[in-house]
Amino acid sequence: MIKELIVVEGKNDAEVVRRAFPQADIMITHGWGVSQSQILALQTANRRRGVIIFTDPDHAGERIRRRLSGLLPGCRHAFVPRERAVNKGKVGVEAASIEDIKVALARVRTEGPAGRTFDQQDLIQGGLTGIPQAAARRKRLGDLLAIGYGNSKNFLWRLNALGITRTEFEQALEQLEAE
Repeated sequence: MIKELIVVEGKNDAEVVRRAFPQADIMITHGWGVSQSQILALQTANRRRGVIIFTDPDHAGERIRRRLSGLLPGCRHAFVPRERAVNKGKVGVEAASIEDIKVALARVRTEGPAGRTFDQQDLIQGGLTGIPQAAARRKRLGDLLAIGYGNSKNFLWRLNALGITRTEFEQALEQLEAE
């Protein structure tokens, strides 16, 4: 059972999450237009029981995630890989399977203060920036670490802010190389 409030973008996203977790409490942001009253409710929920941000794996979803993340210190994040969230050209949580929703919510990451565990040099050494296949490598590593895809700057922020340890990072890189 999930105790936190799950935040999604639209009603179709909420429906698929409810099919996976019928008892879950869900708030719909209706896209970018989060009202002031919703923000206050989210801040209260975050203090009392926690919030899981579960936005679409697209540019708009990432903007909403970053905005809410700034308003909800210590919130948690769930990510469904983009290729698992596409159906008939539509990208979003609503297009993911029930199983993929369950996996994403089982692998949530808690946000903390962005530390300095990782820097640009780690991305360069890991082949995650500066080479033609860097984007594909970040995507796969993001899936392995359950932090989703991001450009180099965003990926570095996620590594630091979502509590990835040096050991987790190195093991995921080893798995990526083995594939």
